[in-house]
Amino acid sequence: MDPLPRLLDANRNRAMEALRTLEDVARFAVADQNLAAGIKDLRHGLVSALAGLPAAWLAANRSAESDVGRSNATPSEYRRSGLGDVAAAASSRLGESLRVIEEASKTIDPTMARQVERVRYQSYDLAAAIVRRAPGRVEQWRVCVLLTESLCRRPWRDVAFECIDAGVDAIQVREKSLDAGPFAERVAWIVERARAANVRTIVNDRPDIALVCGADGVHCGQQDLTPSQVHQLCGRRLLVGMSTHDAVEAERAMAEGADYCGVGAMYATSVKPGAAQVGLPWLREYLARFGRVPHLAIGGITPENIGALVEAGCRGVAVSGCVCGAERPSAIVRTLQAAFR
Repeated sequence: MDPLPRLLDANRNRAMEALRTLEDVARFAVADQNLAAGIKDLRHGLVSALAGLPAAWLAANRSAESDVGRSNATPSEYRRSGLGDVAAAASSRLGESLRVIEEASKTIDPTMARQVERVRYQSYDLAAAIVRRAPGRVEQWRVCVLLTESLCRRPWRDVAFECIDAGVDAIQVREKSLDAGPFAERVAWIVERARAANVRTIVNDRPDIALVCGADGVHCGQQDLTPSQVHQLCGRRLLVGMSTHDAVEAERAMAEGADYCGVGAMYATSVKPGAAQVGLPWLREYLARFGRVPHLAIGGITPENIGALVEAGCRGVAVSGCVCGAERPSAIVRTLQAAFR
């Protein structure tokens, strides 16, 4: 059997299956007509690009029985935590298969290779948007920076750039004194730059602004909308975080559908000067009782005291003053990240 048509045939099928999966997630889970239509156009574009491959040539060299890799599966291939994971797996499969087709088609027709390359590049943003917005795609972040202009030593845009450049997992935009219009402009500015680097953007308190600006989620305090109210308003388009200070609040947050919990305050904090310091005992209790739910320890965390949190089992922190007030925010972010390694 000729290996070239076998390789092309297998990866064409893999790419088409991935595109169909992404299209259906966009239709039924994300409910975004533009994303679904965009993926459908890619599917037709791939069919058009490969129209020059003789069907008889591909079929004559097709043999599932002689495929030595058909049984090479890992346990993780049979586990998905939600439709977000389904979309993420399809996105990875799509990019890999398109790259194989592109390289292999260079041995046949450079024009075909260029057409497949265009489909591959067009797929990146579309697939990433579907993965970001699909329900059930909740990560355990290591470092989330609460960006507040009044705490910044340097211009807030510089701080945002440095955090993104350092590979922070998420930026929560927290501006209590900004009116809705300027706040939305700031969020939209950060979303545009963070998304290109695969950094999540979370909006403090305002699900309406998060939704309008295309942010990834909203973080609510105990006096704000509940997670279930946010989901009523936005469906599953936004991740919802909730601040918790004890087990009762954490249980309520999870019952209401929170995707992650803020756990604090660990230490004295300039963001909430009057917040009770529940510290390591509450963190340990949270991890013991609710460890399956992603968390962010918060409140006065610095490179000097993060070690004690990590030693207690903490897997992620939310910080503000130590990063925003630094001359080199990126250096602080990298130091915090290194603590988890």
